[in-house]
Amino acid sequence: MAIVASGAADLPVPSPGKGIGPLLRGWREVRKVSQLDLALRAGSSARHISFIETGRSRPSEEMVLRLAEHLEVPVRERNGLLLAAGYAPRYSETPLDDPSMDALRQGMERLIQCYEPYPALIVDATYDVLAANRGMAMFLEGVPASLLTPPLNAIRLTLHPEGLAPRIRNLRVWRGHLLDQMTRQIALHRSDALRELYEEVTAYPVPDPDPGEHAGGDVSPAHFALPMRIEHDGQVLSFVSSISTFNTPMDVTVAELAIETLLPADPATAKYLHSQAS
Repeated sequence: MAIVASGAADLPVPSPGKGIGPLLRGWREVRKVSQLDLALRAGSSARHISFIETGRSRPSEEMVLRLAEHLEVPVRERNGLLLAAGYAPRYSETPLDDPSMDALRQGMERLIQCYEPYPALIVDATYDVLAANRGMAMFLEGVPASLLTPPLNAIRLTLHPEGLAPRIRNLRVWRGHLLDQMTRQIALHRSDALRELYEEVTAYPVPDPDPGEHAGGDVSPAHFALPMRIEHDGQVLSFVSSISTFNTPMDVTVAELAIETLLPADPATAKYLHSQAS
């Protein structure tokens, strides 16, 4: 369930407080894109990109947004680029409980209900759970109330020794997968809350490998994606995680929402979930 390992601080992500030139150059280096490649993507010239990065030319607001789009800069950071270039932020940050978000919130809640009996949940940028469907209930059985007190955090719930961790049969592999994802998120978003969460969960004890888990990786019929293998009432279930985000968000809050769905990785898991639902 959810998303990162050491090394986030070593990634060359641009730091806030710099001018537009160094910031754009930093994002270009993060994406490993040359000035020429970026220019071709953005309909500009390598000379103009070079002038922007060295401060010899001030990009237009449209150019800042175009370059940010081709560099896949997170929406929150695009506001920072605009401010560094002397322009007003373009993207609002609307609380999810604002009346203007009613249609979005209700639509997402209906969507995760449609996945039942398969588990699905909605998380924010720090993996706090904003909503979950009834398929998630089986994961919460036996979890102490301290871990279920709002805001429920998907990463903490998954890796905490009193959470799902003891039930996950391939915990070491799944833990590494989550930590790798989290590292990338920390590097891109520079979030103190995410880094604190990362430091917390990496301090949790790591158990010895499960007998069903060998050095080469996970043992599972799901060869198309890494599964999470978790036990429920003596039955080992296998899930693959699918994460959906909005394609063209115009609001920071919306850009940082994600819907995670846990899909059965084998017919036995699907059959078990449907039997539990009935």
